[in-house]
Amino acid sequence: MSLENLKNWIGRTQTVEDLAAPFPVRALTATFDEKDADPKNGDPLPPLWHWLYFLEIAPQSKIGSDGHAERGDFLPPVPLPRRMWAGSRFTFDGEPIRVGETIERLSEIKSVEPKTGSTGSMVFVTVQHTVSGPRGVSFVEQHDIVYREAAKPGEAPKPPKPAPTDATWTRHVLADPVLLFRFSALTFNGHRIHYDQPYVTGVEGYPGLIVHGPLMGMLQIELARRSNPDKVVRNFEFRALSPVFGGATLGVHGRREPDGSVTTWIAGPDGGLAQQGKATFR
Repeated sequence: MSLENLKNWIGRTQTVEDLAAPFPVRALTATFDEKDADPKNGDPLPPLWHWLYFLEIAPQSKIGSDGHAERGDFLPPVPLPRRMWAGSRFTFDGEPIRVGETIERLSEIKSVEPKTGSTGSMVFVTVQHTVSGPRGVSFVEQHDIVYREAAKPGEAPKPPKPAPTDATWTRHVLADPVLLFRFSALTFNGHRIHYDQPYVTGVEGYPGLIVHGPLMGMLQIELARRSNPDKVVRNFEFRALSPVFGGATLGVHGRREPDGSVTTWIAGPDGGLAQQGKATFR
């Protein structure tokens, strides 16, 4: 399919309604080892925890070879086999969603852009999600998806840049296969790169299971907001820079900036910069 035909998807919308049920919140709380939390109906949903809802439930017969739903419905049918989460940007201007509420997400394809990188052709698709609750719009997310060519024989991931070493706060998390499985289950993510070792090494050419970009994003914002308990998150953004593979101990870091914002990042076991973000507060 030509790029011009793919651009026909720009402007497409999709609306999904869900219930912010308490069990997924409790399950993710346990997965993150947040022993001091006991979420209940009426509690505000933490930033990014909406990813527990609005889950894609394609029929089993409509699943592609990578474990994702087949393309060409809401998302454009980009003819490149490898798909990954490139990053997200959030603006929290409204009242927070609360556990137990009926919620709605309006999604719109904002852009479809081709690029060329060191590993070949890529296509970036940006989707804007507007999430609302009983009190109106709660926040807006812009989600970037990158599609890439198949791995070439002998291709290895590019070495990451060194991560900063001047963190104000740090947490270490073991990204073992159980954590990856539990996060995939809670977000109904069938992408095989997160749990299928023969597939991710033999087909996609990576050396091991890949840690979810959204999982690392949530760890970043959790560190930032819990380190600033008297503040409310206004904006948050993160972007993926280099993959991290299962079995690694992640360094989740945050640095307080002079303007009160927090720069966040994920460092892999070799000290490489895997993901970087920024949170602002009000």
